Amino acid sequence: MIPTRFSTQDLSLMDRLFNADKFHRDFSETNSSSPLVNIKQAEDKYSVEMSVPGFDKNDFNIELNENELIISSEKEENKEQEGEKYTRKEFSYQSFRRSFTLPETVDGDKISAQYKDGVLYVDIPKREEAKPKLPKQIAVK
Repeated sequence: MIPTRFSTQDLSLMDRLFNADKFHRDFSETNSSSPLVNIKQAEDKYSVEMSVPGFDKNDFNIELNENELIISSEKEENKEQEGEKYTRKEFSYQSFRRSFTLPETVDGDKISAQYKDGVLYVDIPKREEAKPKLPKQIAVK
């Protein structure tokens, strides 16, 4: 049977799953868009892939504040071209800010980032104690 109404508890759970983790914010008030991300988990790390074509690696600001990873950028271009009787200006301004709440199992000192082919890659290693352990044989004495 498919429920036709959600209980308050169901809505609270859905709100926590989709809104509480700060994975996506709307920055339309600054006339900018928030880049899309892929987040992957492996045994030894988390990986964030952010689609940000047209940027340079120096355009990014990545910081870790407590357990919050913040990736942001502000990029402004001014192009002027003078003709015989006119001046034409073209302005371009792009900005975004994305934040991610990291679990306590990550090693914040070893976070690394690389920008390649329009994608920002951020690797977030897990602490040794958070990595899965191989089975250990115990000898019977």
